[in-house]
Amino acid sequence: MCGIVGYIGSREVSSILVDGLKRLEYRGYDSCGLVLMDASSHRIIRSVGRIARLEEKIKDAGASNGTVQCGIGHTRWATHGRPSEDNSHPHRDCTGRIYVAHNGIIENYLALKRRLIAEGHRFTSATDTEVLPHLIESYFEGDLHSAVRRALREVEGVYGIVVVSTETAGRQIVAVRNGPPLVVGLGQGETFIASDVPALLPYTQDMVFLKDGEIAVIGADDVQFHDSNGTCSKRQPEKVTWTADMAEKEGYPHFMLKEIHEQPRAVKDTLLGRVTGEGKMNLEPDLGDLRALASAERLHIVAMGTSLHAAHVGKFMIESLARVPVEVDNASEFRYRDPIVGPKSVVIGISQSGETADTLAAMKEARDKGAYLLSICNVVGSQATRVSDAVLYTHAGPEIGVASTKAFTTQLVALYLFALQLAELRGTLTSEAITDHVQQLRDLPDQINKLLDQSQGVAGLAERLCKYRNFLYLGRGVQCPVALEGALKLKEISYIHAEGYSAGEMKHGPIALIDAEMPVVVLAPQDAVYRKTMGNIEEVKVCAGIVIAVATEGDHEIAEKGDYTIYIPAAGNLINPILSTIPLQLFAYHVACLRGCDVDKPRNLAKSVTVE
Repeated sequence: MCGIVGYIGSREVSSILVDGLKRLEYRGYDSCGLVLMDASSHRIIRSVGRIARLEEKIKDAGASNGTVQCGIGHTRWATHGRPSEDNSHPHRDCTGRIYVAHNGIIENYLALKRRLIAEGHRFTSATDTEVLPHLIESYFEGDLHSAVRRALREVEGVYGIVVVSTETAGRQIVAVRNGPPLVVGLGQGETFIASDVPALLPYTQDMVFLKDGEIAVIGADDVQFHDSNGTCSKRQPEKVTWTADMAEKEGYPHFMLKEIHEQPRAVKDTLLGRVTGEGKMNLEPDLGDLRALASAERLHIVAMGTSLHAAHVGKFMIESLARVPVEVDNASEFRYRDPIVGPKSVVIGISQSGETADTLAAMKEARDKGAYLLSICNVVGSQATRVSDAVLYTHAGPEIGVASTKAFTTQLVALYLFALQLAELRGTLTSEAITDHVQQLRDLPDQINKLLDQSQGVAGLAERLCKYRNFLYLGRGVQCPVALEGALKLKEISYIHAEGYSAGEMKHGPIALIDAEMPVVVLAPQDAVYRKTMGNIEEVKVCAGIVIAVATEGDHEIAEKGDYTIYIPAAGNLINPILSTIPLQLFAYHVACLRGCDVDKPRNLAKSVTVE
């Protein structure tokens, strides 16, 4: 989710790049930088933190002198290597001739890096991106486009990149897309490129959206578009009439809805480089020395809020696949009960931001008692990742909406991967069984897309039910934490009172609340406890409650018993909770909109709770 901006023309370049980067700040970043070039000179300026710090460095360097003709800029959301000036983009090769800014992940960067070092290249960062300028330089013979095209034949992964060279200073930018978006903006005697539309709107409305595998060779007066074989093609620009606010949200009315729809991509990014098409997996680059995990006698997971619900699903995953006992703790209570944790324990802290105060305090308690620490986190370089022995990043990208959506689903995917890796280490699953689970994960993005394509049905249901003041959410087994998460989503953005319970707990108290004014959301996919959940539905109907069932596609029996049915694709037991989550997110979103609530910024809530 990094931001990329490039410009070639007669205007003063640094101000255009800085302005463009500011318009991409909503994407989230931890560092930034740019390279400025003209026919006679070039300079690179990078900074950790906010763009304002980069602006000060530009002033100090005297770079705003109006002579520059070409430049590229970047805001970095770290995925490989902590936030630092050395790890900031753009990156350069050893000769200082080739500069690259990159959005994405290079899966085979370690192999490429080892080879390039053996050939004499010197690396200065911990990033995957730095292999690109070195690799391009190794093919460079005066034609930048040809060098980029040849180099990328060796690259595995996803990328949106912009490349400049001192050999073509002020005359050419080469851009390539393979996954992350890139947009070319066409002006009069000038050309722009960015990773998203907002950066270009003040300058042009004529834009060309690069296709996957397409290479753009950008000059001030013309742009040539080529396929991966070098064949030139004609592209007609589109007229983009979005406002800046619409553009940041990619046309969605709220960041929350945009992030719900980003989940197929976010899940793919969580899996990227960790599973293969042959059903194999490898988390060793993330987890490092696996001996502590293989020998652990017990696991503890500490988390808060939505991450705590992910932890409870993770407990089912780890115990069922790896057969290791798992305790789940509300992180705010963990250190106050003097937990039994020691050198044979593995403690997993889950936090989207990596800065959740209670989770950090629980991890410190575990550290003080000698436990091995693993964090599951979305933000590279955050406090949780710095105090951990190993980190499993979710790679969800920045989450702007306060109500967590894609962070939750990617945490579940990360926990599933971890459980499979642990099962492999401990020999509790056959290689055939692991391959089957991996394939289910690979199918997941398409299944989520299918649910999102049917979201209008959920919107219609929200319209029928948005006037009710209380909701009950019920689930059994691995679906129970999803019921808790569904209730949390509804209450935090729509301000409707909602409670999540184990369906088996219903007769122990909550059933007293059920009447004709109580909608009850029941998670009832066809799994091992399906029949028992069907019994709960009948009990709700006896009490005159309104049943909204989340059920497996093709289950007609449940449609006859409930009032409303939302179908999810047929899937494995551990995939079901991820799929069940999607319609609950959509339902909460649409109810909140119908009630006129501020969806992205619900009252009294913060995105990251950094105080106890």
